[in-house]
Amino acid sequence: MKTLRIPLAITLVILASQTFQANAQTETVLHDFGSFPADGNSPIAGLVEGGESDFYGTTTYGGTNIVGIVFRISSSGSYKVLYTFGSSPDYNDGASPEAGLVQGGDGNFYGTTLNGGTSGGGTVFKISPSGTLTTLHSFSNDSPEAGLVQGSDGNFYGTTLNGGTSTNCGGAGCGTVFRISPSGSETNLHSFSGNPDGASPEAGLVQGSDSNFYGTTLNGGTSTNCGGGCGTVFRITPGGAYTILYSFAGHPTDGAHPYAGLVQGSDGNFYGTTFDGGTSANCDSGCGTVFRVSPSGSYTILYSFGSYPTDGLGPGGLVQGSDGNIYGTTVDGGANSGGTFFRISPSGSYTNLYSFPFAGYPNDGEGPVGVVQGSDGNFYGTTGGGGTSTNCGTLGCGTVFKLNVGLGPIGNNCTFSIGSADAVFDAAGGSNTVSVSVSDGCDWTASSDNGFITITSGSSGTGNGTVGYTVAPNTSSTSLTGTMTIAGQTFTVTQSGAPPGICTYSLSAASVTLTAKGGSKNVSVKVKGSNCSWTAASNDPFITITSGSSGTGNGKVVYTVLGNTNSTERSGTITIAGQSFTVTQLPGGCKLTLSPKTAKLKAAGASVTVKVKANLSDCTWAAVSNDPFITITAGASGVGNGTVSYTVAANTNTTALTGSIAIGGETFTVTESGAK
Repeated sequence: MKTLRIPLAITLVILASQTFQANAQTETVLHDFGSFPADGNSPIAGLVEGGESDFYGTTTYGGTNIVGIVFRISSSGSYKVLYTFGSSPDYNDGASPEAGLVQGGDGNFYGTTLNGGTSGGGTVFKISPSGTLTTLHSFSNDSPEAGLVQGSDGNFYGTTLNGGTSTNCGGAGCGTVFRISPSGSETNLHSFSGNPDGASPEAGLVQGSDSNFYGTTLNGGTSTNCGGGCGTVFRITPGGAYTILYSFAGHPTDGAHPYAGLVQGSDGNFYGTTFDGGTSANCDSGCGTVFRVSPSGSYTILYSFGSYPTDGLGPGGLVQGSDGNIYGTTVDGGANSGGTFFRISPSGSYTNLYSFPFAGYPNDGEGPVGVVQGSDGNFYGTTGGGGTSTNCGTLGCGTVFKLNVGLGPIGNNCTFSIGSADAVFDAAGGSNTVSVSVSDGCDWTASSDNGFITITSGSSGTGNGTVGYTVAPNTSSTSLTGTMTIAGQTFTVTQSGAPPGICTYSLSAASVTLTAKGGSKNVSVKVKGSNCSWTAASNDPFITITSGSSGTGNGKVVYTVLGNTNSTERSGTITIAGQSFTVTQLPGGCKLTLSPKTAKLKAAGASVTVKVKANLSDCTWAAVSNDPFITITAGASGVGNGTVSYTVAANTNTTALTGSIAIGGETFTVTESGAK
């Protein structure tokens, strides 16, 4: 029996039922993995939509041989296992697929396995939509973790994490780029060497509009900030001519370790993520980034993760939506610490659309690992952990989910244009509109990329429409430039600075430090000059302005700060009359108290309640029965203080029963007497 390499799976956990809503986004669980022995578990790759609108994917573990499966699932959740790996002797058909599938021009699906094959180093395989699998190639010691892409020449291109001719990464090699024909003829196009050309390509390739292939390496490159290098972005021709486009420098100035591949946007640039790095200090080596790189190597960080609890950390792969925005997931972080689904404009405006919960069963999955937009406009993906099955321990077995963000079915010929590309305002600000022209009734969205520009109408639409916006007064003598992203197009706003010597503004304080409990506070605005107007805007979701969002002359801004449920300090800002007011909040963390902590009942059973007291009003919790004779009837989840109601079935045995309910990390014990 060959020794199987343990996959680098990323799996965690979460909370809730089968359909969830956050920020007006609807999430539906289509399938919970873990129904042994046939079903798979730990799907750590995304999905691909087939020609008949069903979705196809893989799991790394599970199936009757415990080494993964290929499955098909419809948009409504109809699920079928197509193939179980390890079905041939000694895993010659492959084992432990970590990557997703790609549909070839012949209608079949092509993919890779990390382990197995005749030499034990993984395989490339072909599988029909009905489940007939053919092994095309067996690697000796290369371990392909990434999926394939079919080139315009009909061949498939991919990467291996190990292998190749270089000895700079030890005996395993630094990885390769390979080409394989649909019939299985394999060619090594490039062997990585660590420094300076990169090492350990964890992700696959994308073919650009110039017919070249673009990809990333997890390690290597020219930087010494990450030990073995922080990773690279590279270009390679179909013939194997290789060019480094960018070497990452790591935390705190740059991203590091791109686990995921790239996606080419409609603007011709490539967009990707780094799992580590970025400017945030909330993670030791950074919380990850979203970046943009041109085909020639011009590089820009669009967003650095790590602003708890609003965004995620550890981003994965990206996809460009039909509205022109970029969508992706993070495996951790978010409001509930179970990962996020986010949107970011090509210019860097970021929105967390959905936070996956992190708690006990049942839940909607945890640790999302990438999404694809279906032809119906919804996004589909998998979570490496969570779900309702208890067959995989406390981590869960993973899920397939669907997210509806309000985009309609994808048109065949969506084109977008806006009435103008820019507007100029004086210091007083004002309001205006931008027209949107769209073909085929396609969906689009509009978002402001800067705080002084507010969209007042038309934040989304179908077909032609209009976006209304306002520009706040500029109280500074410095001119401002900002942008909106409208239907994937960039609209630029330029505003003059205020005339010198007319209006000056000051605040009664520049900062405040609050306890974890939060509360309501205020700051005074002092103005010199006549008819001097000002505005106030919170820059962080945990700070809400309750009065004084605008004024003329002296005034007061009243704001509230939510309780800090994190174990780390956090800070945010309010922009008041052009001045920055900083709010620092001490570490908190949720603590629950149960009253009572135990219950002793007679054999007849009973219906009982438990009071839950939270130290912070926005602490979320879930209640889960650990034993079948205890049933929760109300209060399965809550925020802040609450009550859990449960019933205990009659005990027909003479032996006493002891069971428990897990409530937000606390254990409530139930003891029931035996029947006499």
